[in-house]
Amino acid sequence: MSGAEGRARAPAVARLAIDGGEPVRREFLPYAHQSIDDHDIAAVTAALRSDWLTTGPRVPAFEQDLAAFTGARHAVAFSSGTAALHGATAAAGLGPGDEAITTPMTFVATANAVVYVGAEPRFADIDPGTLLIRPDAVAAAITPRTKALLPVDYAGQPADYGALRTVADRAPGGPLTIIADASHSLGATWGGRSVGTLADMTVLSLHPAKILTTGEGGAVLTDNDDYAERLRRFRNHGIATELAARRDWTYQMVDLGYNYRLTDIQSALGLSQLPKLASRIVRRQSIADEYARAFAAIPEVWSLVLRPGVSHAYHLYVVRVDMARLICDRATFFGAMRREGIGVNVHYIPVHLHPFYRQRFGLGPGLCPVAEAAYEQLITLPMFAAMTPRDVRDVIEAVRKVVGAFRSDQPGGRPPRGDR
Repeated sequence: MSGAEGRARAPAVARLAIDGGEPVRREFLPYAHQSIDDHDIAAVTAALRSDWLTTGPRVPAFEQDLAAFTGARHAVAFSSGTAALHGATAAAGLGPGDEAITTPMTFVATANAVVYVGAEPRFADIDPGTLLIRPDAVAAAITPRTKALLPVDYAGQPADYGALRTVADRAPGGPLTIIADASHSLGATWGGRSVGTLADMTVLSLHPAKILTTGEGGAVLTDNDDYAERLRRFRNHGIATELAARRDWTYQMVDLGYNYRLTDIQSALGLSQLPKLASRIVRRQSIADEYARAFAAIPEVWSLVLRPGVSHAYHLYVVRVDMARLICDRATFFGAMRREGIGVNVHYIPVHLHPFYRQRFGLGPGLCPVAEAAYEQLITLPMFAAMTPRDVRDVIEAVRKVVGAFRSDQPGGRPPRGDR
């Protein structure tokens, strides 16, 4: 008897869409989606009709509002979050012979930015409950070459910046520069303090999947005037003065920089989106609460731990699925959820396991065992502010349906295999 036949005869288990059953939803629900309204469209249209498409007045206006929202002294806008990370590593003075410690549980751009400036990334393992970098693992990874720490606010929860600051200040040759990769956590708080004020530099991503978008875009927040000046030069070819500050045709290139500027068109979208950010985070938190309540009754599915004193931004909602309690592998679970109409994803393949990092730095399995074990269980569920109550119920129903079908105590289950 096939697994599909066995599940069909078990009255408590609905037939999965991968076996020809009716999916939970016909319209595919992505894991993330931008929220664009008529006000946003009008703002961008006004920019297009203005005299300035780039290097105009909307860029500094957006930077000013972004700094005010976060409480940072400076916000320096970039063309992408990756460009902002590159700018931050350069502003910190990282270069050949230096090392920076980061987490393997991140998108590759975090570590890539260290490589861009000729330095070497080192990886410290994570906490299994939060998937955030462990300060004690960071302390153990420090060498005389370490110059910076790059914690990541995974899924939207700020890292333990108090403990990381202690580690940075006590390091040999310290204090080390802390560059927070807050691509997931704009609007979150730690100990009552806003993201943007917790590190020496804080990097944001404004990609469409993020909580606030400028299409593509990023920014670096800092209270340090010197860092801000270096960042502005770096994004503008290394030129010492911004266009608006020049009195004639002359300019001086004093550093090697890049064209990493954000446009006025993109800044117009950011200016329009920023006032809606707080309410969108509240909605994300409400969805997260509903998920957490539902999954508390499903022993095979674990929501991540929320640390005390943290307000989570929930860019992502990630769960760990205990595959040892199911009769399928993660690939089959993933495929089954997508066939039910739920656009699950996985965040992230640990950076040190990518071919580039294995070949360039001799890294591989065993370096960060907690991250490696967690990766095998991760599933990212849909999370965005425009989700309807029905969308949220559909996600929960699909998780229950797929877990129920593959639960090891179900009769006639499919054995683990990777052929789907």
